[in-house]
Amino acid sequence: MGFKDPGYLERKSAATDARKAALEKFRAKTAANDPAAADRQASRQAVSMARDARAAARKAAKAAREIEVAQEAARVRELAEQAERDAAAQAKRESAERATREIAEQADRKAARDARYAARKARKK
Repeated sequence: MGFKDPGYLERKSAATDARKAALEKFRAKTAANDPAAADRQASRQAVSMARDARAAARKAAKAAREIEVAQEAARVRELAEQAERDAAAQAKRESAERATREIAEQADRKAARDARYAARKARKK
């Protein structure tokens, strides 16, 4: 008959099989016989765990900073409210003192006017 060219599917499956075989050969060679590979894998795991620990520490520090910022904002807000209450109380006291002074001044003016009136009546007699 002659030489028959393999089809696309045959070539694809042959390439897949070859890749699988090469991968298995590599895994068998590195995993079983090489203690340095195990050491490298262990060091990679240690580095990965350290990286995860640092990320967790950064996340905890960030959360702590956010809590401190929120507490400071609450403290500032409370101080502002207290200052506002103090200012309102001071304004109320000043208003009351002003009203008391005004009433006292009016009473003094009335007393002076009454005294002048009484003096004028006394002169006429």
